[in-house]
Amino acid sequence: MLTVTRVVHASVLLDFGGAKILTDPWLSETRFYRQGEPRAFATAAELPELAGIVISHGHYDHCDLDALIAYPDKSVPFAVVPGLAKRVRAAGFTQVVELAPWQSTRLGPVEVTATPASHGIPEVTFVLRADGHTVFFGADTLRIAELDEIARRYPDLDLALLPVNGLRIRPVLNKQVVMDATEAADLTRVLRPRVAVPIHYAFSSGPLGDRVITKGDRAGAEHFRAAAADLAPQSTVQILPTGQTFAL
Repeated sequence: MLTVTRVVHASVLLDFGGAKILTDPWLSETRFYRQGEPRAFATAAELPELAGIVISHGHYDHCDLDALIAYPDKSVPFAVVPGLAKRVRAAGFTQVVELAPWQSTRLGPVEVTATPASHGIPEVTFVLRADGHTVFFGADTLRIAELDEIARRYPDLDLALLPVNGLRIRPVLNKQVVMDATEAADLTRVLRPRVAVPIHYAFSSGPLGDRVITKGDRAGAEHFRAAAADLAPQSTVQILPTGQTFAL
């Protein structure tokens, strides 16, 4: 059985028949990084025993290593974007593998393959496979053509976790850095997962930050549901509140 539990933002707990993988941990907040929704775990010490952790890139809201230090098993294996291993090891974790797109490793029984991404800094997305199930984790990438290759290599996706808020950076002429709901629906059309779960939509930069730093669609999950109904009717859209588990 495969289950998925949203922790917060793009942090998700995937359970492949007992092997649990945590994506892009974010377990604290700052003035300009507000989660905008309850977090499923107050601290890393509350996380279950993990088979591994994947980290797509080094931004704080996807790579909260200061908070993750509270996780007690420092030998838990990581798969991370190239260039990040030194930071993870500096936080006390000893087993770290860097993956460029189309490179693979194993985290316990789970096969993890890095896939393309674009976000303005080095980033990868991931395909995870175990226990007869295949999952695509989209982190917070833009919708780029290179993602279409995933459909050719993995035509049997059970689950796609897709960012949907279309985040833009106001000081740089509203430059878009994350795919929006319609773009995520188009990617769903190409990937054809059985189930698509939107992620990365409740984030806020705080009252001031939302006015002068970032702009994003906080209703992105519902907008994605509507767009996917038109563009990707073959996939079921499941909106998951944080802390809620969905079984496939």
